[in-house]
Amino acid sequence: MPHFSSTPVTDPLPRFGDRRRIRIGLLGGSFNPAHAGHALIARHFRQKLRLHQVWLMVSPGNPLKSGEDMAPLAARLASARAIADGRHIIATTIESRLGTRYTADTLARLRTLFPCARFVWLMGADNLTGFPRWRDWRGIAADWPFAVHPRPGYTARALSGQAASVLRRYRRPEREAPLLADLPPPAWMMLRLPQSPLSATQIRAGFNHTLTGLPSTARAESGPAESR
Repeated sequence: MPHFSSTPVTDPLPRFGDRRRIRIGLLGGSFNPAHAGHALIARHFRQKLRLHQVWLMVSPGNPLKSGEDMAPLAARLASARAIADGRHIIATTIESRLGTRYTADTLARLRTLFPCARFVWLMGADNLTGFPRWRDWRGIAADWPFAVHPRPGYTARALSGQAASVLRRYRRPEREAPLLADLPPPAWMMLRLPQSPLSATQIRAGFNHTLTGLPSTARAESGPAESR
C-alpha cells in the first residue's frame, strides 16, 4: 500500500507535486488538545472509507473560534503527534506552512500541489450544522467528497439543518463508504462511528494545564473531534 512517510522531527508532508493516486482523509481542527477520541475517529474513518492515510490538520487559528484558551500551535501539534502513528495517521501543520486560513483555500492549494491524490474532507456533525457559516461552503461541497461522523447532541440537528437539506440529493448510503474518495462530487455521507460525550473543551476545563498550555493527562482522554 502506498504511503507518505514521516519523521518525528519534521512536518510529515509528501513532496509537493507527488503524483501517486492515494486516498487521503483530511480531519481539520484546533486539536486543543488532541486526544484519544480524535485517534479513534481517525482510525474508523480510515477503515470505513478505505483511505491510505488520514491527516490531522492542526489549524493555526480557526476563523470561527475565539483565540482564548488556545494553546500554541507547536503544543497542539505535539499533542496530535502523540496520538498519530506517523504512517497511516499523520499530524501536520500544513495550513500554517501554506499560509491558508480557510478550508476552501487549503483544499484549492492541496489540489494544485497533489494533483493525483483523492482527498476526502472529514468532519463532525457539529461542523455540518455550522457548515453554512464557512467561506464558500457550497463550493467545498461541490468540489470535494466529505464524510460526517455523529456527535452527541448534534447529529439530528445536523441532518435537519441547512447544509444537509441543500445537499440531500447528494447524500450517499453508508454501504458506498469504500468508494467515496473516488466518487465524483457532490457526494457525502454520514457514517456510524463510535461516539464519546467528552470533548477537548471539557478536557481543558477539567484538568490543570501544564506550562505548555496542554493538560498533562490529555493523552489518556477520549472525545470527539473539535469543530473547525
